[in-house]
Amino acid sequence: MEIQNLYKTVRELISEEKFDDLDSLKPSKPEFFNWYNDIFEPLNVKQAPNEKALIWIYNQERKDFTFKELDQQTNQFLNLLRKHGIKKGDKLFAQLPLVPENWISYLACIKGGMIIIPTATTMAVRGMEFRFKSLSPEVAIADASNAEKIDQAEEKVEQKIKLKLIVGAEREGWINVDEMFKESTTAEGEKTKSDDNLFYFFTSGTTGMPKIVAHTHFTYPVGHLTTSSWIGLKKGDLHYNISQPGWAKFFWSSFFAPWNVGACLLGYHTDRFNPKEQLENIEKLKVSTFCAPPTALRSLVQEDLTQYDFSHLRQCVAAGEPLNPEVIEIWKKRTGTLIRDGYGQTESTAMAANLPGRELKFGSMGKPTFLYDIVIADDDGNILPPTEEGNICVRHNDDAFNGIFKTYLKDKERLQKVFKDGLYYTGDKAYKDEDGYLWFVGRDDDVIKASDFRIGPFEVESVLIEHEAVVEAAVVGSPHPLRTNAVKAYVVLSKNVEGTEDLAKELFRFSEKHLARYKIPRIIEFVGSLPKTLSGKIRRIELRAMEAENRQNDEEINDLEYFHEKY
Repeated sequence: MEIQNLYKTVRELISEEKFDDLDSLKPSKPEFFNWYNDIFEPLNVKQAPNEKALIWIYNQERKDFTFKELDQQTNQFLNLLRKHGIKKGDKLFAQLPLVPENWISYLACIKGGMIIIPTATTMAVRGMEFRFKSLSPEVAIADASNAEKIDQAEEKVEQKIKLKLIVGAEREGWINVDEMFKESTTAEGEKTKSDDNLFYFFTSGTTGMPKIVAHTHFTYPVGHLTTSSWIGLKKGDLHYNISQPGWAKFFWSSFFAPWNVGACLLGYHTDRFNPKEQLENIEKLKVSTFCAPPTALRSLVQEDLTQYDFSHLRQCVAAGEPLNPEVIEIWKKRTGTLIRDGYGQTESTAMAANLPGRELKFGSMGKPTFLYDIVIADDDGNILPPTEEGNICVRHNDDAFNGIFKTYLKDKERLQKVFKDGLYYTGDKAYKDEDGYLWFVGRDDDVIKASDFRIGPFEVESVLIEHEAVVEAAVVGSPHPLRTNAVKAYVVLSKNVEGTEDLAKELFRFSEKHLARYKIPRIIEFVGSLPKTLSGKIRRIELRAMEAENRQNDEEINDLEYFHEKY
């Protein structure tokens, strides 16, 4: 089968670190494809049945799964679904903490041709009600606390859930998921078309209500070969990704990326993030590839890294927000591995990345990955020259395969805005330098228009968090009578650091040393926290709205707001 040969080739090239050769691969989409039946089972289960596929740890409990054991439990779960009338095309609403049933239920849905709706455990009843009204799932799986919320949300919608499965508890109207162990360990997989829907992701909603992103059976799993190459995963690796099951990043790095190449993944479930425990696990379990958000990495480097053995750690990647150069330097010095950036969205797989062994330009997202033809274009689809800021776009047509999503459900107007002129508009701004490296500017909605300048908040925030007193920063435009907008920074300070006028002046001076004059913050406000989505992304839309209202109403300056002398 052609697609199996593609996988074998990609595995071989990554293993030999021949990343440049990936660019020549041009996969074609078959009429039918099922990642479980066509890739996971033949290349992992059958060829390496007794190799470890998953290590799960919670407190003192540990469970190891081989590929064969995962296959058997996948079949048992699928048979349980079928026993209760769940069929191909039905939708599973999943709201679980990091427990093994996540991987088992997801694998079963893929094999059985069902659609997965992943949901964060922090999602409140109101958000779940919105999801139930939008999609009407036939199945729900949850732990005790989330099962209660699901019942509350279900009461408010007309369409009821056919089958509700609970993990680690008993509840009226719910079936304990352990009933699956009464079922057969063998099951036939469904024949799914490549364009059949597989995932419905709700975007995190940084600029409005969530959109429903639909990914298919072929595009999403195969598209994550780019994610596998970004991380530099090889068969035999133990890969650890700090992420929760309700988000696309979980499927990026805790599902498809490692299993695309036959690696083992670590699922470390914890009630509270403890940097010391994280480092102890990396050492004790001999983690070889590691993916973490910058917030986690900032916490890890606060520990004494010299106390740990990182000799097995080969690769480290991060994405999603600015990462201080200081953190990269400390991590490299203490662990021997370089933290490499990557770029992608809920709507895609890894679109751009700093690949292992390639020259790295600090602050750059790297170059386009091998399935993506990325250009910088203006709003009319004209390709812009190097160093000119514009929209991050992907050349997109029926003949070119990549990991871009299929559609936004129930939002044709939005869909027409992002697919036009033969391009997919990501909604992000960047520029490409003379060497082809991409430099992120910010979300299109977040770009600040001040006088005749356009300012990306990402760069300003990146500078501010380099200061030792700053933990987080969010930059937005504040309405200004002459400049249209002035650059304002909301700043969260480190513990035991007080927000004073002297510190504000110090941050102004610090910014002046590292930023062009027009990008320097003119207002700094010290805050205890920043508004964020459930996935941890800063909701600048809330800050912009609040700032606009405050200036319009001429509200008095609060005690923690300071103005630059050249405001």
